[in-house]
Amino acid sequence: MTGIGGEGGGTVGTMARTHRTLLTDDLLARVHERAAGHDRDNTFPHDDLADLVAAGYLRAFVPASLGGAGLSLEEVAREQVRLAGAAPATALAVNMHLVVTGLAALLHLRGDDSALFVLQDAAAGEVYAFGNSEAGNDLVMFGSRTRARRAEDGGYTFTGTKIFTTLSPVWTRLATFGLDDSDPQDPRLVHAVVTRDGTSTRDDWDTLGMRATQSATTLLDGAYAPAERVYRRLPPGPSADPFIFALFASFEVLLAAVYTGIGRRALELGAAATRRRTSMKYARTYDQDPDVRWKVADAALIQDGAELQLFALARDVDEAVDHGARWFAQLVGLKVRATEGARLVVDLALRVAGGGEYFTGHELTRLYRDVLAGIYHPSDEESAHATVASSVLGPPRA
Repeated sequence: MTGIGGEGGGTVGTMARTHRTLLTDDLLARVHERAAGHDRDNTFPHDDLADLVAAGYLRAFVPASLGGAGLSLEEVAREQVRLAGAAPATALAVNMHLVVTGLAALLHLRGDDSALFVLQDAAAGEVYAFGNSEAGNDLVMFGSRTRARRAEDGGYTFTGTKIFTTLSPVWTRLATFGLDDSDPQDPRLVHAVVTRDGTSTRDDWDTLGMRATQSATTLLDGAYAPAERVYRRLPPGPSADPFIFALFASFEVLLAAVYTGIGRRALELGAAATRRRTSMKYARTYDQDPDVRWKVADAALIQDGAELQLFALARDVDEAVDHGARWFAQLVGLKVRATEGARLVVDLALRVAGGGEYFTGHELTRLYRDVLAGIYHPSDEESAHATVASSVLGPPRA
């Protein structure tokens, strides 16, 4: 443990592997200092975003040839773990920009420049949000309640309601999708990028945790994407298109990174609390109590496994390791293990930290509320289990 952000600033070496970083210890300390206030006041962390922009963090995935840092998925995942340790909601907020730019970077790396404009936009300072989630849509990426209508020039207009639109106060570009069913024999899910024209935002973000993300509802009312910003038209349902893999890989890995960062910070806080508290019964600090040590060890076992799986799978994506038909099972499994594991680590940290941490305003209580948001991100437990079962047993018989 090395304080806020875990691994610390500068170049981090793991055996022979060097990981580039954009987030300094000073930046993370400033972000951490502001986090409690944004949670209390339910406000967006504009100063955090300004610091991240100044550090070039929103260009993390942009290739050096376009003016970015050209970081790998593993490197950005490591950065997101550190940022989440300082301010989970700030990390989750910027995560959505990173997901969109990350999938574009992965496609570019594999020779597909259909979303190259996303990287060019990010290099120019545009802020991307991810507008896909819809209330009641349990098909997630394989179906949509939003209507996509083709314009005469080949572009599309979108009409519908998107929930959990993170970065709602500041985004300038929205990656979204909708269903074009104008041909009932050949319906298509249209993935494209729109601006704020034809959109509005509800002031409805007042949640238990992750409050600073300001993931308000976005209304699409004829929001327009020109033809050159429509990067996929896919049949509804699962798809082997490289875009779908790039989306799942970026989303699930970076989401897992945020919750792994929460777990890392909770373990750090819990361990520190055991060293401060003294038992009147045994006249020693609680870090010497065998039962407390067991709980801390339990938390550390979970956390160590979470970090190892996260960085290993991110590296596999970077290196195009062939997991074949099990790739999606690996990715959804990573998300479930990371979010559920982080919940367990935070719970154990609260148990060893003592009742004083139960009061509002303590960092661990904020982490406890923030970590619960992991329940609601896709893929949920049910779909993840179905995916993993099919990867091992084959699809269920009709």
